[in-house]
Amino acid sequence: MNSAPRESYARLFLRFLRFGLLAWGGPVAQIAMIRQELVEDEGWISRERFNRALAVYQVLPGPEAHELCVYFGMLARGRLGGILAGLGFMLPGLTFMLALSWFYVTYGLASPLFAATFYGCKPAVAALVVRAAQRLGSHALTDRWLWGLALLAALAQLLAVNFLITLAGCGLAYALIKRQWPAPAMAWAVIVPAMAAASAAAPTVWELLGYGLRTGLLTFGGAYTAIPFLRADAVVAGGWMTDAQFLDGLALGGILPAPLIIFGTFVGYLGGGLPGALALTTGIFAPAFAFTLIGHELVERLIANRALHAFLDGVTAGVVGLIAITALDLVRAALPDVTAAAIFALALGLLFGWRSKAATAAAVLGGGALGLVLTVAMP
Repeated sequence: MNSAPRESYARLFLRFLRFGLLAWGGPVAQIAMIRQELVEDEGWISRERFNRALAVYQVLPGPEAHELCVYFGMLARGRLGGILAGLGFMLPGLTFMLALSWFYVTYGLASPLFAATFYGCKPAVAALVVRAAQRLGSHALTDRWLWGLALLAALAQLLAVNFLITLAGCGLAYALIKRQWPAPAMAWAVIVPAMAAASAAAPTVWELLGYGLRTGLLTFGGAYTAIPFLRADAVVAGGWMTDAQFLDGLALGGILPAPLIIFGTFVGYLGGGLPGALALTTGIFAPAFAFTLIGHELVERLIANRALHAFLDGVTAGVVGLIAITALDLVRAALPDVTAAAIFALALGLLFGWRSKAATAAAVLGGGALGLVLTVAMP
């Protein structure tokens, strides 16, 4: 039963803008905030319907909290309501990230205070990626075949095989193992972008839009799965960023009130300025809008098709392998000395030992504070 109020477009936009301003603590905290107000307090939909909708978005690529905002906006005021709700939720993080990207490019880290803070943030962010790989692997690698595919994907990453070909291969291989042949469109949706992948030191706006679309369509399992894809485009193939700069972007994304995937705005800004940032961000978030606006019920029927489950499980196993190798590369870049290694160890201990929605922000902010103290305040 749908009891969503028919709010004015302005009020609907402002409601989700407020959600965006309060979107600290990662997807778990963001989803809990949305559920508390719209389901528990105001009863827009039943708890059971919310759980079903969330289950669908957890299977689909893209940031679940943002997709839920589009879903609730559409319940209230149709497709335009969905667009306004999604834009409202992402606008604060986008605005903050654009401002920080401009400051970063214009002034860099010339200030000793900024340099010291980022020095401590980088090993903490590397710990976040390691923890994300472990968490995703513990849920996704449920049998020996999936473990094997993850290891093969990691090996392919070391051998510089195009990651999209790797993911398509993992999906098709597991579908064959489980004898659940996927719809051909699912495999080609992964393989065709791999054929179109380009390497360019100075990407065009259209190339950045394409990178964003690939990322948005392949982020199964949460925003952390976007990390190897964007790094492959920006650092490995494109070369318009270094690993150190990539870690800076991740650090900024980890402390903003936004889905972590907003760090893609930073990647796009370094690749093509403001137009590049907007193009890459548009590509990343377009699927999150489209899945609901095109038809949530159609998506639910698609996910219910068991013939696709094995393909998606194989793709996710491949993503785990890619993240594992990416994590190793980022750890090497983030730990130039013993002090950085100590910050990394502390952050990793915090993330594994403290099961709080505030752990992510605490690790990044704490790492920055330690970097400031250890490199500036102490004689």
